[in-house]
Amino acid sequence: MRLSAHCFAVTGLAYIPPWSVNAGFVAGEHTTLIVDTGANALAAATIHGYASAVRPENRIVVIDTERHFDHIGGNGYFRERGIDVCGHASIARTADEFRAEVAEFNAAIPDAARRRLGEAEAFYHRTVLTNPNRPLHTDTTLDLGGCLVEILRTPGHTPSNLSVYAPNDGVLFCGDCLINGYVPNMDAGAASEWRQWLESLDRLSRLELRAIVPGHGAPVTGEEIPRVIESVRRELERAIARGISPTAAAKL
Repeated sequence: MRLSAHCFAVTGLAYIPPWSVNAGFVAGEHTTLIVDTGANALAAATIHGYASAVRPENRIVVIDTERHFDHIGGNGYFRERGIDVCGHASIARTADEFRAEVAEFNAAIPDAARRRLGEAEAFYHRTVLTNPNRPLHTDTTLDLGGCLVEILRTPGHTPSNLSVYAPNDGVLFCGDCLINGYVPNMDAGAASEWRQWLESLDRLSRLELRAIVPGHGAPVTGEEIPRVIESVRRELERAIARGISPTAAAKL
């Protein structure tokens, strides 16, 4: 989906139902920045294919917005091709954590026979846990050629969340700092992290935005932008007041 002269969304990439996950890319004159790599190697191949079709001659760089596997699962596909993957210095995951992710995916398969046969292995075929090889510690500006992008720290969903902002296009890729149509996943933190998240929303609200690619749900444009920001804000404020995330409360 083309959002502006330089910015594209790749939406609806497969993950554990009912979730799907988004990625995207910003294509400058000499460099294309891919934002997130999906949950597996197949998602990464899809993203890479779209990005290469738009600017086939460009150098490609990848950035991860966060540490959860639905955003970094395709990193190995890009590293196998010599493409640098950037991400916050603290997002590194372990082999044990990845095995637990595969087991969780398998447990979510509705059919008992498919669970027993380990059908999750098909979803994760050729997917190799790969952490970013280019750590980031602070806000950063990248020149893609005729297009600047700002890498912004937006912690809260996790302490290491990043957002990618193309100011001349007014487009924001923010991972799970914002979602559209889903309840935000607050289970990785508690009230202190949720307050950080509110500060990140304040930061994003000050940007001049024409389109947002959230971590999950349809891209948002125009007058819908304040609505989506405020919907996440309300959930955070309720969770802080109650001292528990909405998804954790539902399990009680």
